[in-house]
Amino acid sequence: MRLLVLLAVVALAVTGCSDAGPARPGVLSAGIREPATLLPADVADPAGRLVTGVLWTPLADYDAATGKLTPRAAESIESTDRVHWTVKLRPATFHDGTPVTAQSYVDTWRAVAASQWVSAPVLTKLLRAREIQASAPDTITLVLDRPSGQVPALLSAPGLVPLPASVLASRDWKGFAAAPVGNGPYRLDGGWRPGSGGTLKRVGSGQAGEIELRVGDPAAQYDAVKAGTLDLATEVPGEKHDAMHVDFGDDHHATWALPRAGYLAFPVANPRFADATVRHGFALGVDRAALEAGPLAHQADPARALLPPADAPGERSGTCRPCTFDAAAGKALLQQAAFPGGATVYFGPSTEAWTRTLVVGLHKSLDVSVTAQASPTTGQSDGPSTLDISLVTASPYELLSRLASESGYTDEVFRQNLELADAAATPEEAGELYRLAENQLLRDLPVAPLWSGHGHAVWSSRVHDVRTTPFAGPVLAGIGVS
Repeated sequence: MRLLVLLAVVALAVTGCSDAGPARPGVLSAGIREPATLLPADVADPAGRLVTGVLWTPLADYDAATGKLTPRAAESIESTDRVHWTVKLRPATFHDGTPVTAQSYVDTWRAVAASQWVSAPVLTKLLRAREIQASAPDTITLVLDRPSGQVPALLSAPGLVPLPASVLASRDWKGFAAAPVGNGPYRLDGGWRPGSGGTLKRVGSGQAGEIELRVGDPAAQYDAVKAGTLDLATEVPGEKHDAMHVDFGDDHHATWALPRAGYLAFPVANPRFADATVRHGFALGVDRAALEAGPLAHQADPARALLPPADAPGERSGTCRPCTFDAAAGKALLQQAAFPGGATVYFGPSTEAWTRTLVVGLHKSLDVSVTAQASPTTGQSDGPSTLDISLVTASPYELLSRLASESGYTDEVFRQNLELADAAATPEEAGELYRLAENQLLRDLPVAPLWSGHGHAVWSSRVHDVRTTPFAGPVLAGIGVS
């Protein structure tokens, strides 16, 4: 008997579905990984974004492809000169019953910048406001240091949501992350249970009356959805990638672009990589499909452009030349440039696994000695570095400026196009200028695009109205259950 009990306990631990039971009307059960944090301005992982995305309502939603702004917590975000901006708020309360005011945002943003959380660069490097004030209980006014049309995209960042006065006064960020209080359509009932999950109760606009979030292993959660003991799995592991299309058909699974991408950044100031011909040679020697099917475990797509789909303005078609795998052409370019051979590719903690596969492939395809090494803690690298970049906004300015910085690329025309795109009066005008800047980077290639991340979800037959966005993944508030 004791053996049977032990086996049952082990089975529950392996599946991660200890809360599984008969489906309840109006209750959505969703499987996720353990979020790294539930402090919204410090979230960088899909699970954290999924949860905070339903506990909070952002000022607006911004679509990078179309430039369309959809106000949410904000009634409007407007400017007459792109220097002075006014944000009008809709009436709202936090889950603790206290009002959400303009001062809530101003004080939160000060805390975000001071604490240097993940979203801090939106305020300190991208928005660059000289003044941010609560000019009225429902009005935020901003004065920038230059004209910028990117403010709606930046203020739509999911990390710039407000925090209640209680935590801003106590600064108990760890305690707050364990029992977050937001302004969104669902509240967390009873706090977050690490390793287990949490229960969300509807307090605003949403389909399900209750959402059960269950932390566990994605493979086990996939099987639980297939068996009917879980409604939604928000991640599909690589080994289930092909089976997903058969097991759930076209109507019960989804793939969406994530705000994440991988690159190979060249040290353009180093004489060995100063010639763009060398950089193009290395880019053509990358077998991106092998990365996608190997260490990236079908959680990414081979890059087709410099900007990933979650961040790219306008419609995209075709594949950029530096994004293609052409070993013969890559080898010929290195010979043309008289590349002396031998290169070290440097990696950080999040890129080691796929960097080692990348290096083996480059050595084979280009017939030059290529090795992998951890990035030095001090000094400049003498070879390319792999980058795994997670975005915090939908503005291309964030990514393009960072890519130039990471490689030391300082071209004046590129800088001017980036500044003009930032200052552009309309999303259409900005999109054209961002395309010019992107095309210049593809020509000079200080960084080579390698892959862009995507997410997968599968759901049972009782689930309907599943919609996904790059930052939130499946929009939990909009999902219905029969």
